[in-house]
Amino acid sequence: MSIRACLLASAMAVGALVSSHAQAEDAPQADAVDAVIVQARDKAGLLEKQPSTTVFGLEKPLLETPRSASFVSDTTLTRYGIETIDGLTAVSPGTYTASFYGVPGALNIRGTLAENYFRGFKRVENRGTYATPIGGAARIEIVRGPPTPIYGAGKVGGLLNFIPKSARDEGRFLTDPKGEITATFGAYDKKNLTAQVALPVKLGAADGGVYAYGEIDDSKSFYRGLHPKRQLAEASADFDLNNGWSTAFGGMVYHSTGDIQTPGWNRLTQALIDHGTYVTGRDTSLVDADGNGRITPGEVGFYPFGSALYIPYFGAPASDANHTLDTGLGTTKLDPRTVYVSAADFSKTWTNTLYFDLAKGFDDDSVLKLQLFYDDQENKRFVSYGYPAWFKSSVWEARASYAFKRDLGSVATETIVGASYRDFSGRRRESFNSGMIAIDRRDISVGAQPNDIIDSPFSAEPAGVQGLDWENDNRGTWSQTGLFFTSDVKLTPRLTLTVGGRYDWYDVAAHDTGVLPFTVPGRQTDDRGKGTYSASLTYQAPAGLMPYISYAKASALEVSQAGEIAPGLVADGSWLSDSDLAEAGVKFQLLRGTLVGSLAAYRQNRTQLSGLTPVVQGTRAKGVELEVRWLASEHFSFTATGNTQHTTVKGPDASFQYIPAYTAGVPGAQAYGGSYVVWAFNSLPGRGGDYDYTLIPKSVVSLYGAYTSDPHDWGSAGATLGVTHVTKTSGTVQDAVTYPAYAVVNASAYVTLGPYTAELNIDNLFDKLYFTPDADTYANLGALPGKGREWRVTLKRTF
Repeated sequence: MSIRACLLASAMAVGALVSSHAQAEDAPQADAVDAVIVQARDKAGLLEKQPSTTVFGLEKPLLETPRSASFVSDTTLTRYGIETIDGLTAVSPGTYTASFYGVPGALNIRGTLAENYFRGFKRVENRGTYATPIGGAARIEIVRGPPTPIYGAGKVGGLLNFIPKSARDEGRFLTDPKGEITATFGAYDKKNLTAQVALPVKLGAADGGVYAYGEIDDSKSFYRGLHPKRQLAEASADFDLNNGWSTAFGGMVYHSTGDIQTPGWNRLTQALIDHGTYVTGRDTSLVDADGNGRITPGEVGFYPFGSALYIPYFGAPASDANHTLDTGLGTTKLDPRTVYVSAADFSKTWTNTLYFDLAKGFDDDSVLKLQLFYDDQENKRFVSYGYPAWFKSSVWEARASYAFKRDLGSVATETIVGASYRDFSGRRRESFNSGMIAIDRRDISVGAQPNDIIDSPFSAEPAGVQGLDWENDNRGTWSQTGLFFTSDVKLTPRLTLTVGGRYDWYDVAAHDTGVLPFTVPGRQTDDRGKGTYSASLTYQAPAGLMPYISYAKASALEVSQAGEIAPGLVADGSWLSDSDLAEAGVKFQLLRGTLVGSLAAYRQNRTQLSGLTPVVQGTRAKGVELEVRWLASEHFSFTATGNTQHTTVKGPDASFQYIPAYTAGVPGAQAYGGSYVVWAFNSLPGRGGDYDYTLIPKSVVSLYGAYTSDPHDWGSAGATLGVTHVTKTSGTVQDAVTYPAYAVVNASAYVTLGPYTAELNIDNLFDKLYFTPDADTYANLGALPGKGREWRVTLKRTF
């Protein structure tokens, strides 16, 4: 049965349940749910327990919100064994993410990269700079659509909102202290330690609490040569002060090393993917003449205006001695644990996040709120195929809002109005414009050699040796001043109109002082105002159904990996882009609220940055998404997510791209010593107009089941088993290497004895070999083999 047929069958099954349920229960309303029964059964944390403001800014339960979204509790993360954001595919449809060089920094939602938020504030951009930590989350919220106007301007593709742990429990303060310590060990020298504590605090008339969470991870990787480490500290305080005043403040500090970006496997051929047959061999015509253990610019050509490592492709095959493999030529079988890495590679990241809320509640249930937010990021990294970078960015935001309710005759409204100011400053240093990049040059079956490790600007060169400088050194600043509103208008007891909008005024500036920036010279400035809006209509139908339609038109800044804006985009006015979304769907909660979910169809137009220069690339996407969560009994619960999607890149795509040897028409043995480039992707065969964005699968379906025993004198136990099926993907050039469809099974089990819990997780239970294509400029040059079977055991003590 096809994936589309599976989704259709699931939708028909839901419809049949609706029909039978309507006859049995006299058309109950969506809000007529027995919360006691739901909470008693929800041992896997699958259902939301309180309204959220994430989607529209208004406190609405997810099942009454007219937008496709998924909330994932910390309990669900534990039961399903989700450790990185890539694992969220199991519980949220449309969130498959192509490999950003093996570092899970951002989700791909509906075919394009989403943005990361912290308590409703946008963080500094993180596409693949570091692995986004989710261990300290009380809940992860995934919105498939634009951000609420309250959160600021953003693209319609989607967002991930991180909700940190706090001393509030179900909206109320804890009455007693609680805490938890965990220790995890497992395959490939897995070592992780966490501790958290929550304390109720009463200071005179102020009632509140504090929460602290800490995590240390020092684990090697499935991939040889990678050893990521991280340290995370999180603290929060919440207080009801008196006379309607309340406050919340806290922050998170994160440090990591070893999040090295790897393209995985290079020298891609269909034989390599299908059979593991890798073309071996090295080029020895370029040598490390000065013996410093790497190739410096003077050893590859006239720097900074040329390189012997690349050949521009103009439609005819070409090669030279530097591209030709001249020793060790042959084939071998690659182990999926062997990937592109060297001892010279490194990545070091520091982030600091702070927030402060002050609110005043009035007798008429209106609330005035002031919020402050700060986030910074610094990353230094080097990848030996030729991609050094140094990012240093910070952003702060102030937001004031006023929420109130009004009854206008038979029409009831709930509205939030406010203003915000956001200020960003960042510096992005990178080097790649001189052509000092050659992913295929290294024979990864042999490992790194001095003549395939590219020089680094972090390295000190001896006197008389020309070292690699920062070719791009872009300092960027921008500010955003906005006014916003959002309103829920209850037209009838069943019909609700939700509208929102904002207007922003932007001031942007950028100046690149690198030695080879390939962009417009001088400081570039611009300013512009832009409005965004959204409208949704929902109907509370009988039998627990809520059909809805929604439309949004949005605008957002085109920012780089460091969060700043490239001078070329400022100069040509393409730094601010439009996007739009049309969505229709139905949400349902049946069987006394124990079977919940949504079925949605969407069509969206949005942009993404592409190429090294970079250029703004338009995309068009459409798809269908299904999400079902069923508490079948006191012991069994099930989830199902699935989607079909089709994303198209709007031509002509004028981005600068690296292309594989087979596209350049050159046999691998005569090509792998260097690289091939095109100045415009649309110059390639079949890419003159629109083309399919094949890095994202047409469909992903996940089915999971969980069992939890009754409590016994000795304790309780449970287990989870699930499978995720992904359809085929491929590179973006014509006749690209194809990565076959695959299914991965994950399993977990736990036993609780009083305050002690032991958990076992096994990822990729049947050790399935699969591949994830690389994203970004090198999408056609590398693919990451999926991690094989991994296990880990967690010992937990609560108090």
